[in-house]
Amino acid sequence: MKYLARTSTGEPLLGDDDGFVPLGSVEPDLERVRQALPRAAVGTLGDVDDATADRIPAANLTFAAPLERFGKLWGIGLNYEEHAGDLDEDRPEEPASFMKPSSVLTGPGGPIRLPPTDRSERVTAEAELAVVMGRTCRNVAEADVDDVVAGYLPVIDMTAEDVLQRNPRFLTRAKSFDTFLVPGPVLVVPEEPLELSSLSVRTEVNGEVEAENEIRNMLFPPAEIVSFHSGVMTLEPGDVFSTGTPGAAPIEPGDHVRAVVESIGSVDAPVTR
Repeated sequence: MKYLARTSTGEPLLGDDDGFVPLGSVEPDLERVRQALPRAAVGTLGDVDDATADRIPAANLTFAAPLERFGKLWGIGLNYEEHAGDLDEDRPEEPASFMKPSSVLTGPGGPIRLPPTDRSERVTAEAELAVVMGRTCRNVAEADVDDVVAGYLPVIDMTAEDVLQRNPRFLTRAKSFDTFLVPGPVLVVPEEPLELSSLSVRTEVNGEVEAENEIRNMLFPPAEIVSFHSGVMTLEPGDVFSTGTPGAAPIEPGDHVRAVVESIGSVDAPVTR
């Protein structure tokens, strides 16, 4: 697999398991590639072995979000039957989707800033696998989804649960406070279709596992989510689907949250108010 990332100063990087190189050392027309990302991630990025620069270990880098600009931000609720049961919710017949504004995004490493207590007194954090679109598409069959996906990210999603519990119609507000979506630092770009079903997703708080499940136990797997929503609207490069959490955990100032998606990566952030 290849990895697409950006330094904290915004320089695009291309990587593999042995480290990262400046994307400009692989793709001479860097401005063309920069404008095309993440479309360029769909089979057109160069090879790290052909770079004119030496690899830099990931441990020696500080990352920003892997894309300078994300598109539409979709979330999927109640996508693990066990989680829906924990919330006393019925199994949805279709993906329980919602959208979040771009202002929820914060960089890898956070921090997650809880809203003032007069706005919400109970916020939960949720680990999720995110799918990032790489092509403009409409009415995509499930079998063709791999052709339009740029890659995958771990994300931490947040919910102001007391706001939501007052009225389910308040979902958009409950999900939309600033810093309520923390993307992972590296976009994983498969070079061939990636088998996701056996991978696990794990929510951790202060080093303790709060929830974990396998993607095979999603009610609506990632390919179905993308295909379904491509029948609703045109999907574009940089659009993101957070595919649901195996379980949420309440968080307080001073906590440290980590989302782990097996074989994809992890992202963590401290919690402040």
